[in-house]
Amino acid sequence: MGQTIAEKILSAHAGKDVKAGELIIAKVDVKMVQDGTGPLTVQEFKKMGKTLADPERTILFIDHAAPSPRKELSNSHMVLRDFAKEYGAILSDVGDGVCHQRLVESFVFPGEILIGADSHTCTSGALGTFATGMGSTDIAVAMALGKTWMKVPQTYKIVVEGDFQVGVGAKDLILHLIGLIGADGATYKALEFTGETIKKMPMADRFTLANMAVEAGAKAGLFETDNTTKEYLESKGNGDKFKVIKADEDAVYERVINIDATRIEPTISCPHTVDNTKIVSEVKDIKVNQVLIGTCTNGRIEDFRLAAKILKGQKVHEDVRLLITPSSRTVLKKMLEEGLVDIFVEAGAALVTAGCGACVGVHAGILGDGEVCLSTQNRNFQGRMGNTQGNIYLCSPAVAAYSAIQGHISDPREILYGNETLKIYPHENYMK
Repeated sequence: MGQTIAEKILSAHAGKDVKAGELIIAKVDVKMVQDGTGPLTVQEFKKMGKTLADPERTILFIDHAAPSPRKELSNSHMVLRDFAKEYGAILSDVGDGVCHQRLVESFVFPGEILIGADSHTCTSGALGTFATGMGSTDIAVAMALGKTWMKVPQTYKIVVEGDFQVGVGAKDLILHLIGLIGADGATYKALEFTGETIKKMPMADRFTLANMAVEAGAKAGLFETDNTTKEYLESKGNGDKFKVIKADEDAVYERVINIDATRIEPTISCPHTVDNTKIVSEVKDIKVNQVLIGTCTNGRIEDFRLAAKILKGQKVHEDVRLLITPSSRTVLKKMLEEGLVDIFVEAGAALVTAGCGACVGVHAGILGDGEVCLSTQNRNFQGRMGNTQGNIYLCSPAVAAYSAIQGHISDPREILYGNETLKIYPHENYMK
């Protein structure tokens, strides 16, 4: 009997063939925490009186409150900095970027197991990595022992075929899927994305899908590796880390979900749950006070190229605050090189430090009572952006950029002409 991607990776790390439903102990390659979860991990780790099993693959990220808005959080940052120095762990400090983006840029590779004290750790699954979130204490144990226990998840096979319509993309696809199966529709399952649409996707889009797998309750979001994966790794100087990761032809899946990409429309997730989805025409004209483009879901250079294509030569609506938050220092540097920052600033946007910013509701964009935020982030539960009286709608970068101009939720297809597909153009094309 063949194996899914999840079963293959976990088998390699358990030292035996495993199948869905089995409890295993597996070697862990990369362990990570962030400044919200890290202090507790450090506290529990020190109780064990151990050294780090693999310091160079233990990473502490200061990204959720970066720079710190309060002394209490500054003290938590000090805990992580001191721990990194004392134990030899890797520290990613203020301005370096969001943990999930930094991991795929520099720290995680195909066929590995990554566990992190953050639910969106699953982002790295786009690289053919079994990446999943766990509690702070579980991470502490793995940091000390270099291994963890888990149940091998059943897998849902998500088969996507066809070309997207103009103005539709990966974010619309994942919101559509979550709306279809529900926020708990894949609890403790692995989502394995495949099909011709997926195979043609750039890595940025695959990261978006993997990032939001957990919003359907999934343990992991997984992709087979291919030339796109290899080229991405090579662009980061890690071409030697590439390996072929794919499911067997006769792998057994608990469920197969087929999606026709040609029928998906720009999709919006409405307050206060991610699975409360509607197509853009159903929520058109809802006024927005704040628009956020960025975060670990849609804060990559491709997302900003797309937003810049729409915002170039335009002005943000007078009643709207537009926040631009790159997911890493690397992305920010690329934005500067390509002139995207100029486009955003001239349009009236505010640039926020690479990190989690407004998304987690700690600083840099907390909503006022009754305000509406349209955001490219991954989560919209009540109070997510720092105010239980705020309302968060989730969308794609294209919807966000066009809506910032219009002042209300809008369909970006309105500004496209002829049969031209909304593409992520190389900067030399749209900067002319």
